[in-house]
Amino acid sequence: MPHLTPAPWWKDAVVYQIYPRSFQDSNDDGVGDLRGITARLDYLARLGVDIVWISPIFTSPNDDNGYDISDYRTIMPEFGSMEDFDELVREARARGLKIMLDLVVNHTSDEHPWFVESRSGRHSPKRDWYVWRTPHDGNPPNHWQSYFSGSVWEFDEPSGEYYLHLFSRKQPDLNWENPLVRREVYDMMRFWLDKGISGWRMDTINMLSKPQDFPEGHPLPGTDLTDGQPHFLNGPRIHEFLQEMHREVLSQYDVVTVGETPGVTPAEGALYSGEDRHELNMVFHFEHVFIGDDRADRGKWGNEAWTLPELKRIISRWQTELYGRGWNSLYWDNHDQPRAVSRFGHDREFRVESAKMLCTVLLFLQGTPYIYQGQELGMTNVSFQRLDHYRDIETINASRVLRDEHGWDDERILAAVWARGRDNARTPMQWDDSVHAGFTAGTPWIGVNPNFPDVNARAAQADPASVWHHYRETIALRKSLTVVRDGTFTLLDEDHPSVFAYIRDDSLTRLLVAANFSDQPVHYAIPDEFMGGAVLSNNYRTLDVVNALLLQPYQAVVLKAR
Repeated sequence: MPHLTPAPWWKDAVVYQIYPRSFQDSNDDGVGDLRGITARLDYLARLGVDIVWISPIFTSPNDDNGYDISDYRTIMPEFGSMEDFDELVREARARGLKIMLDLVVNHTSDEHPWFVESRSGRHSPKRDWYVWRTPHDGNPPNHWQSYFSGSVWEFDEPSGEYYLHLFSRKQPDLNWENPLVRREVYDMMRFWLDKGISGWRMDTINMLSKPQDFPEGHPLPGTDLTDGQPHFLNGPRIHEFLQEMHREVLSQYDVVTVGETPGVTPAEGALYSGEDRHELNMVFHFEHVFIGDDRADRGKWGNEAWTLPELKRIISRWQTELYGRGWNSLYWDNHDQPRAVSRFGHDREFRVESAKMLCTVLLFLQGTPYIYQGQELGMTNVSFQRLDHYRDIETINASRVLRDEHGWDDERILAAVWARGRDNARTPMQWDDSVHAGFTAGTPWIGVNPNFPDVNARAAQADPASVWHHYRETIALRKSLTVVRDGTFTLLDEDHPSVFAYIRDDSLTRLLVAANFSDQPVHYAIPDEFMGGAVLSNNYRTLDVVNALLLQPYQAVVLKAR
């Protein structure tokens, strides 16, 4: 028999993302911390996940909640100490859990010593560690729009030059054209890998390479700014930089890597994640979570309605076009997105059913699944009644622009924020029905979702029919079926308005996944080979099969062919 190379360990793994500020507070200062994470490792082990991805824990002024780093080699004091981190790694390893950290190297904080020195004058030794440009006829080099509103260029009065910041003005972009910058980043990566971490989630990694002539983008209607994304996403040297990173660092460790890569196509995803490319293991694309935004007034804040056929086509394209060429990352939720049960499910009377349905659809796809804290409970969006209750810089800046430049009133702004704001994912983890949901005995840094008495981990673990138990059982089932890892994907009935059905097949096992994305029962005809087949998963107590499946609202089933 031919020798079969074992699949990389991360292809069988399930990742759990923690937003440390909101996960568990151990010292009652209202901010989650590393000791809080350590105290909850048993919970994660019971759920059945393998990798714990922790959003940035490094020293930061918190302009963008830790994604503005001022020291890559120290722990943010609010989160604890390096001793707390080392303890977390040890305790995680003792439970068979691996730790993944966030690599944020497109930009630093403006309070990082590198930038402080770079800003000290045009002749600073670190001036070209960042992207500085002289004015063009008294204006910025171009009119690209920042992700956090306004221009990407900030004028520095003392030196008379502009510096680039794709995000906040307090997040200046590093100059990856400078080999000294790259060398410093690689050394920092080794520092943490030598401490025992097992992977990196790489923030905005496809933005590292910018065309050095900084061409103008397409005009954005209603503004004097332009869209620079076609120029700085997947830029001219990005694959060169990542191959160098792999050669210099990643190839020397047994790690998993996933890159945040907005704007990628499946073909580009294959360039980043193809095994023969020696770059990354997988990427996060955003086509499904940004569905409809390209045709909405004011982008995501317009919250354009989406249709299931659109969603199915996106997921199917990534499943089929990356098959054998790269590897998918699978997610509904993360720290930058609204809660999936509110965006793609039904967060009121069918909250439990739709949260389970989304779990089933996601975990039977090919790729590495990512579960965001609280997703396993069916946590929902929050509707704070005042804008000043929100903490997210993107939301705060967008609210100002929508009001001042586009004439939106507070009611319309709040409706947009309730639907799509990032703080929907950042309210504290709901552990129990005690004060502040068991997150802290202090005053939480952001308000708790008021539904915590009903939606919390203690109640979910005590209820065999909960969303939590469905996640635990589905994770275990997924790991027992190699067809989920290796099989092909075939979409059925692409244009069906309410049923998402697909087949997974590895020539030994054929599975049918059928899910109702509506609040009405639906009759759905299935291939004969699945009639009378074993029911491997069902988020309802019963399944009605006569001549077709009768799928109840948000019902999802997995059938094995006879």
